[in-house]
Amino acid sequence: MNRSAVWHPFTQHAAEPAMPSIARTGGAHLETADGRRILDAISSWWVVTHGHRHPAIVEAIRKTADSLDQIIFAGLTHEPAERLANALIGLAPSGLDWVFYSDSGSTSVEVALKMALGYFRNIGAPRSRIVAMEHSYHGDTIGAMSVGARGVFNAAYEPLLFEVDTIPFPAAGREQETLDRFEAVSRDRSAAALIAEPLVLGAGGMLMYPAWVLAELKKIAEASGTLFIADEVMTGWGRTGTLFACEQASISPDILCTSKGLTGGAIPLAATLATDAIFQAHYSVDRKKTFFHSSSYTANPIACAAALANAEIWRDEPVTERIAALSARQAAGLRRFRDNPFFTDSRATGTIAALDLRAGSAGYLAEIGPKLRAFFLERGLLVRPLGNVLYLLPPYCITGNELDGLYDAIEEAGERFGSRP
Repeated sequence: MNRSAVWHPFTQHAAEPAMPSIARTGGAHLETADGRRILDAISSWWVVTHGHRHPAIVEAIRKTADSLDQIIFAGLTHEPAERLANALIGLAPSGLDWVFYSDSGSTSVEVALKMALGYFRNIGAPRSRIVAMEHSYHGDTIGAMSVGARGVFNAAYEPLLFEVDTIPFPAAGREQETLDRFEAVSRDRSAAALIAEPLVLGAGGMLMYPAWVLAELKKIAEASGTLFIADEVMTGWGRTGTLFACEQASISPDILCTSKGLTGGAIPLAATLATDAIFQAHYSVDRKKTFFHSSSYTANPIACAAALANAEIWRDEPVTERIAALSARQAAGLRRFRDNPFFTDSRATGTIAALDLRAGSAGYLAEIGPKLRAFFLERGLLVRPLGNVLYLLPPYCITGNELDGLYDAIEEAGERFGSRP
């Protein structure tokens, strides 16, 4: 076979072994071209919710492709997008009345930032500052990188990024520092928006914080007239135990970003939901107040149909019960590491479980990361550590025995690669 011409994401090809070729997917598994089964413990980068190739989503894609493909969404509309928008408004926190479609988590964040800035410009009260949380990750486009943590992910692109105000991560026992800092930076009423990943910071290391902090951040935002953007790209669609993480804080953001699990992980689609006030600020006979954003594939009908099928799965199947069962199993699995000397900071929020391996250096570029990934793959397990941070974020269809096997492998990894304190 000739050398592959594919440039893979987040991959240092000079250090990577030959990559398995996946020929088939189903449920919680991938199958390689040579017939090996691999348990997908990270939902193929956090997107697959109910399992690979859920029949209802596959059928919706097939049926829609029989009559529709891409349609320009400026000046035209179609039934899958209209029905999905109504479904999303019904599922999302109250007060979100408008749905703007795009094609990835990063672009849903770009849309959110532009909505916030456009809102204040159009109402004649221009605010240009964005507030973000330490260790955040919101994507790889320019705006999304700007509001994410500065470091290895974006160091080469620093000249392109705009400055933001940063508040500290609300680590246990230091939550008030976060709230005090946000109150201080928003006091002069020049901040347009706070953007935050609710409850769990994903690529930043699966860092978790309590719902009451999220609620207090929203209160401070309201008091200062700062818009609150909830980046639910990863945390939405049940990952934290509820459909959207914001529900656990009983808050409604001004803008909500969703992607990944929006289609059940079957096909790319994103949406940015906004309040009526934000829409009305752009609604005018003055065409200069138009919201100037689009993607060529905005509201692709096939993707919208897949997302609508996903919403119907939430309505028709016991998804909430599956999530509750998986959440309980994750918590139980972590209990075996309470006294394990090779691990520290075991933590869980809903279906997401994480723990840190004591193995010398920490951080995304920790040398242990690729070694761990290879270790798990040899055992037929797709686990992609964030440096020394091991996390499990599986599809909701994973069985108890499969999850137990993952925790067995983590214990073995600790004994092989870990260091005692």
